[in-house]
Amino acid sequence: MCRSPNLLRPKSAGDSEREREMQALFELDKQFRDDYAIETEIAGRARAFELAASMMLKGPAIVDFSTEPDHVKDLYGIGVKETDDFGRQLLLARRLAENGVRFIQICHAGGGNGAWDAHSDMKTHAPLCRAVDKPISGLIRDLKQRGMLDSTLVVFTSEFGRTPWSQNTTGHDHNAMGFTSLLAGGGVKGGVVEGATDEVGYRAVENPHYITDLQSTILKQMGLDYKKMDFVLNGRPFHLVEEGLGPIDAILT
Repeated sequence: MCRSPNLLRPKSAGDSEREREMQALFELDKQFRDDYAIETEIAGRARAFELAASMMLKGPAIVDFSTEPDHVKDLYGIGVKETDDFGRQLLLARRLAENGVRFIQICHAGGGNGAWDAHSDMKTHAPLCRAVDKPISGLIRDLKQRGMLDSTLVVFTSEFGRTPWSQNTTGHDHNAMGFTSLLAGGGVKGGVVEGATDEVGYRAVENPHYITDLQSTILKQMGLDYKKMDFVLNGRPFHLVEEGLGPIDAILT
């Protein structure tokens, strides 16, 4: 069953009718395209709309999990209260990757000032950990058994860690000095730990890496050179990734 009914066309609109509509739009747009062919921003916008249309046409089949066998759904914890929601998101991520989507981002528990932002009580992290643990392992196993893991880089990370001391009795404040990211597949060595914090988990003291090192590592595995990726804002050039130590080669195959 499709869980996103808004992706479906009305039952009264058949394929032939839609094809006529698309042809009419193409003809209406043709003069505009010819007049502004050299305007790269307009051309880029047109391609974005075409990509969006293509995604909408493929969307209903991709979000329909009825063809997935039960043993695959079990990998992600689908059907179990604690893991069902995040498990469905990760299974959808795998199905999107199978259908050519090159970048997929999923944010668990609201993001921003969401449920992981535990200033009041660190106990709230326990159910969140239970919600993501099985789906994460399920995604990695599923990608591996389908032969997709070597060509898919999986990154689980956050914007910061938590201080080892208390805040507001049982909460913990933000900590940018030491936190963990997990990478799998995509040319990353398995079973490798890079770096370590001090004995209380406050500051990275062994092979420390700034966040830009993670970013440049991801770009390298995508075949991109972060040093050549610049952009101009208000007439001033900026590096997309600020300089750091560069890709973390120690974790790469």
